[in-house]
Amino acid sequence: MEQPSPKLHVQNISLSFGGIRALQNIDFTVGKGEIMAVIGPNGAGKTSLINSINGFYTPQEGAILFEGRNIIHLPAYKRAQLGVSRTFQNIALYTNMTALDNLMAARHIHMKSNMLTGALFWGPARREEIKHRQFVEEIIDFLEMEAIRKTIVGNLSYGLRKRVELGRALALEPSLLLLDEPMAGMNVEEKEDMARFILDIHERQGMTIMLIEHDMGLVMDISQRVVALDFGRKIAEGTPDEIKQNDAVIKAYLGQEA
Repeated sequence: MEQPSPKLHVQNISLSFGGIRALQNIDFTVGKGEIMAVIGPNGAGKTSLINSINGFYTPQEGAILFEGRNIIHLPAYKRAQLGVSRTFQNIALYTNMTALDNLMAARHIHMKSNMLTGALFWGPARREEIKHRQFVEEIIDFLEMEAIRKTIVGNLSYGLRKRVELGRALALEPSLLLLDEPMAGMNVEEKEDMARFILDIHERQGMTIMLIEHDMGLVMDISQRVVALDFGRKIAEGTPDEIKQNDAVIKAYLGQEA
């Protein structure tokens, strides 16, 4: 029986900055509707990997196949239009705008109105604005952000900013969601909320999710498959149970033989 094609195939990519090899011959697939985690010590190349997938970096070697199409030379905005969305390790929001406005800003790739019709706010432009506002309001309800929807993002707590950033990524209507340390800097309650939202996104929308996370307990609980990196190389791939017992992964994290 023929296997279904993967949502994403990172195909033997290598990325260098001058003489520094950030990624070396990385190869893996992410299946449609799968939650896959990428783990590794600091400096392993995890964020460089996500930056390569969403178009911030362009690897010198290899291919990145999204739904069978090589996107390695497409700019980031084109990849977003195809359905690739992400959050950032260091929050990248419009801090002087409200939570609602940050989510609406992400809808620009789906808007067809031009500057003139948008300024007049009449006819098709008005109907389009209402449609996008309804979509964003559904995300606000889903992520339980009703109380902060009109709050300036710069006045929110760190955990709530992370939630707004997740909402903005969802506002792009992705089919592949890249999460770069979505729980970093959160307390236990905030981490539990974020994990619940990620699982709900996966279950309700069948979303394909690839995440980087240092909380190993959480990774093992919510991911179906794990790829481990160290010094820019893939050192292991498998189920969470397989990764827990992998000698190379244990050595990378503990600095000693298992």
